[in-house]
Amino acid sequence: MVCYLSLEYLVGRSLQNAVTNLKLKGKYKKALQSLGINMEALYEKEMDAGLGNGGLGRLAACFLDSMATMNYPATGYGLRYTYGMFAQQFDAEGDQVELPDYWLNFGNPWEIQRLDKTYNVRFGGSVREIEPTGDGKVYKRCEWEGGDVGVAVAYDVPVPGYDTHNTINLRLWSSKPSSEFDLQSFNRGDYYKAIESKQVFENITNVLYPNDNTSVGKVLRLKQQYFFVAATLADIMARFRLTHRPLTEFPDFVAIQLNDTHPAIGIAELMRVLIDVEHVTWKTAWHITTHTFNYTNHTVLPEALERWHVDMMNAVLPRHMKMIFDINHFFLDYVGKTYPGDVEKLRKLSIIEEGNERRARMAHLAIIGSGFVNGVAEIHSELLKTHVFPDFCKLWPHKFQNITNGVTPRRWLHQANPDISSLIAEYMPGEKYGWVTNLEQLRWLLDFAEDPEFQRKWLEAKRHCKERLATYIHEKTGVTISPDALFDVHVKRFHEYKRQLLNAFGMIYRWHCIKQMTPEQRRQCVPRVIIIGGKAAPGYYTAKLIIRLINRVSQIINNDPEVGDLLKIFFLPNYCVSLAEIIIPASDLSQHISTAGMEASGTSNMKFAMNGGLILGTMDGANIEICHEIGEENIFIFGALAHEVDLIRANPPPIDPRMQLVLDYISHGVFGDPIKYEPLVKSMQGTNDYYILGYDFPLFLTAQEEVDRAYVDKKRWARMSIKSTLCMGKFSSDRSIKEYADKIWGIQQFKRPGPIPISFERLAAAADMPPVVVGSPTETSSGFSDFGVPPTGHNSGSVPAVSHMEKARPHASGVGMAMAYNMNPVGNPMMGPPPMGNPMMMGPPMGNPMMPMAVPAMQVQKGPTSYSSQSQPQRIGRPGGRM
Repeated sequence: MVCYLSLEYLVGRSLQNAVTNLKLKGKYKKALQSLGINMEALYEKEMDAGLGNGGLGRLAACFLDSMATMNYPATGYGLRYTYGMFAQQFDAEGDQVELPDYWLNFGNPWEIQRLDKTYNVRFGGSVREIEPTGDGKVYKRCEWEGGDVGVAVAYDVPVPGYDTHNTINLRLWSSKPSSEFDLQSFNRGDYYKAIESKQVFENITNVLYPNDNTSVGKVLRLKQQYFFVAATLADIMARFRLTHRPLTEFPDFVAIQLNDTHPAIGIAELMRVLIDVEHVTWKTAWHITTHTFNYTNHTVLPEALERWHVDMMNAVLPRHMKMIFDINHFFLDYVGKTYPGDVEKLRKLSIIEEGNERRARMAHLAIIGSGFVNGVAEIHSELLKTHVFPDFCKLWPHKFQNITNGVTPRRWLHQANPDISSLIAEYMPGEKYGWVTNLEQLRWLLDFAEDPEFQRKWLEAKRHCKERLATYIHEKTGVTISPDALFDVHVKRFHEYKRQLLNAFGMIYRWHCIKQMTPEQRRQCVPRVIIIGGKAAPGYYTAKLIIRLINRVSQIINNDPEVGDLLKIFFLPNYCVSLAEIIIPASDLSQHISTAGMEASGTSNMKFAMNGGLILGTMDGANIEICHEIGEENIFIFGALAHEVDLIRANPPPIDPRMQLVLDYISHGVFGDPIKYEPLVKSMQGTNDYYILGYDFPLFLTAQEEVDRAYVDKKRWARMSIKSTLCMGKFSSDRSIKEYADKIWGIQQFKRPGPIPISFERLAAAADMPPVVVGSPTETSSGFSDFGVPPTGHNSGSVPAVSHMEKARPHASGVGMAMAYNMNPVGNPMMGPPPMGNPMMMGPPMGNPMMPMAVPAMQVQKGPTSYSSQSQPQRIGRPGGRM
C-alpha cells in the first residue's frame, strides 16, 4: 500500500470529476433534467476545496486520480484547512487583499467525518530517558511527557478512478482540543482562558501555510507539519497492527511518499514510535524507517528546504529534536568512516547546520531517512545531483532518481475541454476514448495535423473555448473581448523566479509600441488579450508588489483609447482549479518563463500544451522535455540556459534601451507612486538582477514577435497547436505513477472486481439470517461460484459487471436482480469499522474509505454461510540498498 503525504491537495470541484470518472455524464444529465436542473449550472454551485495553492497541490491531486484509475492500492493523507490558504481580492490600488476562504461554510458533501478515527498529538513537554534500546548502542528509549495534547480527527474524501470500480481515499486531519472548554476558568470569570485551548489547537489546521515572517508563525507552521505526520503515522500504525504481522514486515505493508520537504519530520516520528512505543531496537527501527520512506524534492530554492531553529524545535518537539541529534550522530559516524578525516564533508552533510543559530536541515533528514530521492524533471534531477545535494549523491548515487511530473488527462483534457476531446474521439480508430487512460494513443492522429478539414474543426473547437472565457471575463468585468484576438495567458503562483515581472515589462513595452504606430501599422497589429492569474504568499512583499504593478498597468492600458482592442490585460483574482478549467482550454499562448535552472518542473505547461496552447518559455523544468516531445518548431523558446545563469549574474550586460524605457515609465509615476516601485527598479541594476531579467528581456521581445508572425498564419498555428496536443502522451500522470510504482514503491496494480448480481430472493433470505464472520468456521470455501464469480483469490475481469446506477432489471428467470457491492467484512484487518452515526450505511462509504480500494473485500450473506473474496495485493521487493 502506498501512503502519499502532502500538505496540499488542489482537488478543485469534485462533482463533475466524479461523474466523468464513473462515466455517468449522460445518465446523470438526464436524471437532473427530469428534476428541472441544468447539470452545468449545478457544477458551478460547488466551491473549490480550499486544500491547496499551487502546482504541488495540483500534482498531488493528479497523482491520486492516476493511482485510483490504475488500480494501485493507495491512500492520500493531508490536512483539512478550515479557511484554505486565502481568497484573493484586489483593492482600488491593485494591491492583493487576503480574505478567509469560507469553503466549508455550508459543509463539504464529499467528506465523511470519521469520529472513530482520532489520535492524540502532543506538543512541548519534557523528555525522560528510560533505558538503552538493547542493541549495544548508547541511544535510549525515552518517555515524552507533559505539554499540550490535541486531537486529530479524520475526514475521508473518496477518489474514484476512471472506468474502474477502484476508489481510493484521501484522509484529511482536522485539529481539535482534547478539552474544548475550561469550566473552572469560566466560573472564575476568565472567559478567554476558558476557550484558549480550543483556539490554540484549531489554529493548527485553520490556514494552509501560515505566514512565517514572525516567530509565532514559524511555531505554528512547525506544529502544522508535525500534527500532520503524527496523526498520519498513528493511523498507518493502527492499520498495520490489525494485520498481526511483525514490525519487521512494516516496509512490505506500506511505502510512504513524502511530497516535498514539509512532512520530513515524519522520519523522526516513526523512529520515536518504533523505539519508545514499540520497543524496537535502534538498528531495526532505522532499517524499517529507511525502507518505508521515500522523498520527492520539488525545488532548488534554499528557502523551501525547511530549516528549523534548534531552540524552537526543542521547545515544540523536544523528543524529536533529541531523535534528530541521535540520527545525526549515527549518520556522521557513518560519514566519518566513509571519508576519514574530512571535516568539511561532515559539516556539509550534517543535519544540524552550525552557526550563531543552529538549525535542523529537514531536507537532509529526508534524504538520510529515505530509501529513494527523486526530482521531478530531467534537468531538476540533474541539478539535485550536481548543485543542491552533490555530496549526498556521491555518498548514495543509487538513491537519486528522476520521475518527471505529469497531469491527469481525465481532468485537464477530457473533462475541461469537451470540444477537443470529442474531436479526438471522432477521428480516433478503435476505442474512441481509449486515449483517456493511454495518452500515447494521441500520436495515432498525427497524420491529421496537416489535414485542412481537421485543422478547421480544431480551430473551431478552440474558438468555442475562447468564447466561453470571453463570456466569463465579460460577466466579471463588463468588458467585451473578441475571441479572434490572441489569448496570451500567464497563470502561476507569484514568485520572482517565475518572472511575472518580465511579462509585465513586456506588456508596458507592447503598449508603448502600439501608441507609436501609424493607423496602417495598427491595422496590421495582432490584437492580444493578456490574462494573468495567481496568488502571492501573504508575507512575500516583492511578489505582492509585482501584483500591484500588473494591476496598475492593466488599468492604464485598458482605458487608453489610442490602444483600444489591440491590447487588453485582465488579472483574474482568486485563481483556482475551476477557473483554470476555463482559462487553459482557451489559451492560444501560455508563458512559462522562469529563470533557467530554477523551476523544478512545472505542470501548468503540460496542461496548456495538452489543450493545444502553444508555449512561450525558457529551457527550464519540463519545458525541455516538452520541447523534445513536440518538436522545437512547435514551441517558442528563448533565454539563457541553466549553465549560463551564474556567469550572467556575475557579469550582467548593460540594460537594453527598451527595458530602460519601461523602467522610465515606472520611475516617472505612469503606473502610480514611483516610490512604491523603487525595489523593483533597483532590482534591475547591475548584479542586483538575480533573476537575469535584463539579459532575457530582448530575447523575450524577439520571441513575442515570432508569436505574432505565427498567429497570422492560421494553417501554421493550427498545425503547431494540434501537434502540441497529440505529442503530450509522456506527460500523463499515469506514466509518472507507473514509474513510481516500478522504480520506488515496488507495488503492482490490483484491479477490484465489480458488483455481483444477486436475486432479490437471495438478498431477502440473507437479510433474515444472522451475520457470519468472514474467515469463521462456518464460512464456505466455494467462493462466488454460485453466482458465476471466480472463487477466492481470483481477480480477473470475468466478474459480471453491472453499472451501479443501472436500475434493477428482470433476470432471465423473470426474477428482479439487486446489486451487491463490496461491504466491510467483519474481521478484515485492512478495514476500519463503519463510520459512526450513520445507521443507513452497511459499511464504510464507497466500500471503505479507509482502505485502498484496489483491495477487494466482498461479502454476500446467504443462509448460514457467507461468500467472500479477499485477495490482498502483494508489494514486491524494492530495488536499491540502504544505509
